[in-house]
Amino acid sequence: MNSAGSDMILETSPAAPFSFTIRLTPGAAGQAYEITGTDATGAQTSRRYELCGREQSDYLDLFERIARDFGTRLPRTRQESVAPTFEAPYRVLLDRNISPEIWYGYGDPAVTFVPAQRTGDGDWYYLFATSNDAPNSFPILRSRTLESWEPVGFVFPEGRKPSWAADGLNVSDYWAPEMHLVGEGCLVCFTARQKDGSLAIGLAWSSRPEGPFESDDAPLVGGGVIDPHLFVTRDGRTFLFWKEDSNDVWPALLSAFLHEHPNHVASLFPLPEDQRTASLALTLWPWVEALEPMERFLVQQVLIEAVVEDFAGFRQRLQALLSGDASEGIAEPVRNILAALRTPVFAQEFDPSTRRLMGERTVVLENDQAWEAHLIEGIWVLEHEGSFHMFYSGNDFSTPEYGTGVAVADSPLGPYRKMEQPLLRSSAEWLGPGHPSVALGPDGAPWLFLHAFFPGETGYKKFRALLAVPLAFGEGRVSLGSAPAP
Repeated sequence: MNSAGSDMILETSPAAPFSFTIRLTPGAAGQAYEITGTDATGAQTSRRYELCGREQSDYLDLFERIARDFGTRLPRTRQESVAPTFEAPYRVLLDRNISPEIWYGYGDPAVTFVPAQRTGDGDWYYLFATSNDAPNSFPILRSRTLESWEPVGFVFPEGRKPSWAADGLNVSDYWAPEMHLVGEGCLVCFTARQKDGSLAIGLAWSSRPEGPFESDDAPLVGGGVIDPHLFVTRDGRTFLFWKEDSNDVWPALLSAFLHEHPNHVASLFPLPEDQRTASLALTLWPWVEALEPMERFLVQQVLIEAVVEDFAGFRQRLQALLSGDASEGIAEPVRNILAALRTPVFAQEFDPSTRRLMGERTVVLENDQAWEAHLIEGIWVLEHEGSFHMFYSGNDFSTPEYGTGVAVADSPLGPYRKMEQPLLRSSAEWLGPGHPSVALGPDGAPWLFLHAFFPGETGYKKFRALLAVPLAFGEGRVSLGSAPAP
């Protein structure tokens, strides 16, 4: 790599199967990419691309154009696809923004039923949702019957963010809040990005569901973790569940490995389009490495899709690099990538009175089903008739492959037995149904609450609607109940 003025020039190692020369030119309105390489026909060509934004859709537009010019992988959401045939008895609860201060809809929705004796104002359902980098973090809405909703505030309004958390557009990430009734108060657990760029789990307290909430001065769990869930057993024990955040860890490790060892591209990616994609990714890595964590993840989206397309096969090919006399320079990074391709879900007992974890953490679930691919997330546990049902989501949330699965155990710490197929998958009307929560519906039976995208509108910061679906239980399994009345 060398620089010319303010430009950055990146060149592919000769050991890679395909070569690119990339000139990155920053500008006031965005960034320009001038790429020279062989196109899909083998002819040498140069193209210039202007990137005026840095959101996921901007990068997908960029990589779609590059794919058509240079034969790299076309982003999943830009490919022609057959409409899913799966159907579910969804009830649509919120399919539009009802406040201009709520920027991205109702992703990662946590619905909690709060009875009249706690509110002094009748029964209410409270909804807490992800806000990403919006100025006001974690919208709070409430409804009497789930038919109409009113916004009542934010867990962290602008200017009142946790002292330990990053704040700012395209810098902060506020994800997956849950509100639980604990003692005489209300406890919210949530994910936020620390100022060093890593994700952590925090706590905030209030005497009322609508706040105001006060955050603890430090995270409860740090080191790259997301999607906390608090579960209280019927005998009064409280457990915290969370997942290790490897979503953007393994793509970075893989890009760095390919940059250092480009001769392994062909053995890891059998398809020419994926070899081109990997060659482009390893060339861009010195620039990508310096980006903010979420943007770094977005730039690597197409490389991620190349891996996930044949996830089991990719793991086998990566594992094969460890056979024989693999040097430590190869073995150590490969082991790190293989470890990051697993998403462990942890559980540990929690003391609400001291706000501290107790005992040792336990791995209760990992991604090991074909439909889950490289990750699982969005955990919610329900105790029902002596069994513990863990609802979770798997695969890439921004694609139609995202769905919701169920695992069942006799103890909150497992072992959990997964159902063979996901409970919810994409349908013709709703894509990527996931990150569930459970509360008793107006009929007194358990309902599953979840988010989903409109078809053709998936992606980070895209609007996510709030849906509900009834649950049915029997013989150690969970199924969808009949459609709830509107």
